[in-house]
Amino acid sequence: MRRTIAVATTVAVMAALSAGTPALAHGGKSHQDRELGTRLARAVTVDGVLKHARAFQRIADRNDGNRASGLPGYDASADYVATRLERAGYEVTRQTFTFPFWRDVAPPTLAQTAPGSVDYETGSFTYSGSGDVTGAVVPVDLTLPPTPEPSSTSGCEAADFTPAPAAPTVALVQRGSCDFAVKVANAVAAGYDAVIIFNEGNPGRTDLTTGTLGAPVTVPVVGLSFADGSALAQTAGAQVRVTTQTETDLQRETENVIADLPARHHGQGHHGSHGSKGSKGSKGKGHDRSQRFAEDEVVVVGAHLDSVTEGPGINDNGSGSATILEIAEELSDQGFRDLRRPVRFAFWGAEEAGLLGSEHYVASLSPDELASIHANLNFDMLGSPNYVRFVYDGDGSEGGEAGPEGSAQIEEVFTDYFDRRGLASEPTDFDGRSDYGPFIAAGIPAGGLFSGAEGVKTPEQAAVYGGTAGEAYDACYHSACDDLSNLSNRALSELGDAAAFATGTLLTSRDGFSRDDRPRGHHGKKQHRDRTWRSAEHGPRR
Repeated sequence: MRRTIAVATTVAVMAALSAGTPALAHGGKSHQDRELGTRLARAVTVDGVLKHARAFQRIADRNDGNRASGLPGYDASADYVATRLERAGYEVTRQTFTFPFWRDVAPPTLAQTAPGSVDYETGSFTYSGSGDVTGAVVPVDLTLPPTPEPSSTSGCEAADFTPAPAAPTVALVQRGSCDFAVKVANAVAAGYDAVIIFNEGNPGRTDLTTGTLGAPVTVPVVGLSFADGSALAQTAGAQVRVTTQTETDLQRETENVIADLPARHHGQGHHGSHGSKGSKGSKGKGHDRSQRFAEDEVVVVGAHLDSVTEGPGINDNGSGSATILEIAEELSDQGFRDLRRPVRFAFWGAEEAGLLGSEHYVASLSPDELASIHANLNFDMLGSPNYVRFVYDGDGSEGGEAGPEGSAQIEEVFTDYFDRRGLASEPTDFDGRSDYGPFIAAGIPAGGLFSGAEGVKTPEQAAVYGGTAGEAYDACYHSACDDLSNLSNRALSELGDAAAFATGTLLTSRDGFSRDDRPRGHHGKKQHRDRTWRSAEHGPRR
């Protein structure tokens, strides 16, 4: 999921920062550089991660079954994380911001009323409006049969839509090469009363699709699978009834939880203003060793803390949050020894609404504060039951856009770690649709891990990683069943150790991005059509 950082912020960053070439030699892979990473990987355990995951489950159980931003379950999750970090000796900032809160009040419905009667499996798009619409179905510039690769432009141009008649009318559009929001805006402008978006039909794009519209709209917007959508499109004289009941609050408050290395270890206080509501510090575990770091090159280690409203989000993304919290605590137990650059752990809010927490954080930083960020590591879903060891494709070697200079070397830290342990891994698109997105848009190198969401495991992947071909990496993705039983301990162990190793390596590598050579300013990345591996997760926009 990708949203664009405010233009004014991007322009300011571009004006203040100049482009350059990084110098992270092989991810700092000397024996000395790997020492802390190796210690952290040994110290971070599945039991330690599960301790935090169980706490998130208890919080969800007490709060209507979810931990979504803008609701009490998220507030309790933020309190839990902040308390643990303060006890571990970090300086914690609670960065508040407002965002457009949205949720389903009642499940959406979609039924064919003529000819005949058919009830369809459906889901509403984030920021759909409320309504009860019965009307004729109008297919819009569909590509049937679909092409082998995503290419449908259905609904992407205003000219795709004939003006709607006075009677209620429902637009039927196909997923494809432009954002869902564009399709819906064009339909509303042409006078349609509801919109159905069905999946495109290419490999990996066949199941029921839903996503985010980025901002509230006035009409009901629901999804369909390719099979149901194409059948409906080919039914002459089809009429349907669409119902949605949603709640929207444009000014709901939530927060990011940000934890910095204690100031006494670098002598300069917090790196960045954070726009904080309040900041709390606490005595650490005997961390009295004064230390100064290389050019304030802070490593931001992040994971989104919020769930969707439909479930507790223990894999998405309790697994990532629990893992970096465990890494933070174990790093504290190491006494912050041997660090060459400072660390900041960030737990993002409102990711499920569109990367809003990480976007707010990046937009709140001055150009100098942005320039002080050495790299961003992002961990989003590390415990999928039918998992694959995915590594963000920082060098673009699989045909996608490469990340900012330095992202390739971060990718190499992860792949080398897996290689040394005889564990296969594979790249996954690095297109900015998780919380690293605002960082790479500002020219900051990034990388991370992912274990898979609703995408389907291939036979080739099953042969390499085990598990079941033809089934989703996480069948409970964005559902009520994403609870403690939805975690693979093996995935948590393998990916959690890799996350710990990479964190320690970036904090201690001798050959890092020099302050003069790091990439500065907006990266100017082109937008990809979509992710092949997360076709609906985190509410895709296409």
